[in-house]
Amino acid sequence: MKKLSRKDAYGKESPGVGEKLNRYLRRNAEGMDVPVSRRVRGTAGPSAGTPSLKERFFKKKKKGEESRTEGNPSSGTNRSVKERRERRVSWVFLSPSLIGVSLFFIVPFIVVIYYSLIDNPIRHRFVGLSNYGRVLRNEAFRVAVANTLKFSVVAVPLAVGLSLLLAVVMEQRLPWKSRFRSFFLSPMMVPTASVIMIWQILFHYNGLVNVFLRNFSGAKIDWLKSSYAQVPIILLFLWKNLGYNMILFMSGLANIPKDQIEVARLESATEFQIFWLIKIRYLSSTIMFVTIMSLINSFKVFREIYLMAGDYPYDALYMLQHFMNNTFKSLDYQKLSSAAVLMAIFMIVVIGILFLTEDWFGRDLE
Repeated sequence: MKKLSRKDAYGKESPGVGEKLNRYLRRNAEGMDVPVSRRVRGTAGPSAGTPSLKERFFKKKKKGEESRTEGNPSSGTNRSVKERRERRVSWVFLSPSLIGVSLFFIVPFIVVIYYSLIDNPIRHRFVGLSNYGRVLRNEAFRVAVANTLKFSVVAVPLAVGLSLLLAVVMEQRLPWKSRFRSFFLSPMMVPTASVIMIWQILFHYNGLVNVFLRNFSGAKIDWLKSSYAQVPIILLFLWKNLGYNMILFMSGLANIPKDQIEVARLESATEFQIFWLIKIRYLSSTIMFVTIMSLINSFKVFREIYLMAGDYPYDALYMLQHFMNNTFKSLDYQKLSSAAVLMAIFMIVVIGILFLTEDWFGRDLE
């Protein structure tokens, strides 16, 4: 900067505006964080150990925060008090559900386990696992377990696969799509007794199905008293559950990100590749839920079979629920409790396997 000076009243030169500004900059450069290359030439650097203005500012700010924290010792505990209060409120809201589940599910199941380990509800003598051995050696229990497993192995995959296929078809632009959806949901509104009456008309020895088979030179089949006895029950199970499962899959398909499907189509992926590599991966949790619900419903077909064939149906229709019901009628609580515990263990193992499979299949989508 150009030096400007003037003489005072005594004839001495006094520093001008430029010189005063240079002196001011040199004095303040010692306390600022300015690089050496940008300081005014001829000024000395900051002395060793002297903090800069920026350091002093942040030091004062930190000291003020510490003083506020020390002055308010309850600030650190306010958060923990709030968390404890929120936890107490959560337990208050959860307590009705926990009490209901404990009274109607957990406590009765504990009683069932206790009954399976004693010889008699009156003497209460502990017998260990002898009741389980007696159940496993029972021929009726073996037949019931075999028929139930056979029914579940066939009906559950069909219910899951066909409902997924219907959901994919309903996802397309079809005429009367809402009417088809209502048609598949209609079995949920029809009383079970009416459905059984229709099935008896269809699958009677002189029913409509046998009339249809006879017109095509086929022999009549006694559907409820032959090796084909499970076919009408499987069809009834599918007819009742396909609509609900289809709605679940349609909801899952609607939540798949559309941008990934568009990118796959831009990359010339086929519809099968999009379905198998994208849609199925995002539907893994829905498939698991539908499978569990279908498996549970497959264990609840006793009502339909009971209305169609009674307490002791043909051997192919004798399910695990029949064994439970007949054992309860005979007041053999030890055998009934042991069978119930074995059934619960089987369901826990199967559902655990399904959870592990879903976790392995869809872990890369998290």
